[in-house]
Amino acid sequence: MKVLLCGAQGFIGRHLLARLRAQGHQVLATSSRNTPPQASAGIEWIQADFRRDLDPAVWRPRLEGVDAVINAVGVLRDRRKRPMEAIHHLGPAALFEACAQAGVGRVLQISALGIAHSETRYACSKRAAETRLQALQQAGRLNATLIQPSIVFGPGGASSALFLRLARLPVLLLPAEALQCQVQALAVADLAEACERLLGQTGPARLAAVGPQAQSLADLIASLRQELGQAPAWVGVLPGKISRLSARLGDCLPFQPWGRETLTLLQQPNCADPAPMQALLGRPPRHVCSFLNPEAA
Repeated sequence: MKVLLCGAQGFIGRHLLARLRAQGHQVLATSSRNTPPQASAGIEWIQADFRRDLDPAVWRPRLEGVDAVINAVGVLRDRRKRPMEAIHHLGPAALFEACAQAGVGRVLQISALGIAHSETRYACSKRAAETRLQALQQAGRLNATLIQPSIVFGPGGASSALFLRLARLPVLLLPAEALQCQVQALAVADLAEACERLLGQTGPARLAAVGPQAQSLADLIASLRQELGQAPAWVGVLPGKISRLSARLGDCLPFQPWGRETLTLLQQPNCADPAPMQALLGRPPRHVCSFLNPEAA
């Protein structure tokens, strides 16, 4: 298939790109840079940017000959130069409408699990794109699947790097939300494989992309620590005022995932039945520790 992959230079996008190439697909990959990367075998790069490409007419020429579209664009912080409303909602909505007009056969939108009841800017902008896509799906104008992953873990991920740093600490002081919140971390390789498999299917309308087991973030960090051969760490609860202060300080460091919106999102459940993922993959999803020990995967 010829696949337009939006967000090909991001964490999830890079793994998707590798999977698509390995399976023999022709990839048209987007880059927001003024000078996209050099094209290589099986990949053609074009410049596209959800911050400014808000009209379906801009996307229509890019969809010539395209069989499927995957949108893996996302940001963790709302910044003036990278506004969430444009990147998560308005840009994707223009792309979806262009796909419907052009008769693109398949559209996959990578959203997020645990945003249904959150009023954060991240959740609201993601939900707005979901609503637009579902409206086109229900109108019979698109064959689309909304993919909602829990925490995605693997090489090159900002959250993965943060959890690995925490896993190496002998003493952990975590917000109460991190001790209570249940997540179902998913290996990024499994997410990429699931997306590639969905290209050749009709539906489902929605897929909760989750790993094999639900666990608290504290337990996830403990399992990473065990995989690294470390003794169990001492874990304590960070006082609420200090948690909120650390989140405000995290907002000043846009290169890492911790901030006030992250703290708020930790209060939402982030789990689902893994059976649909297992059926799609034809095997149980891998534990996220598998990339630390590939031989055990």
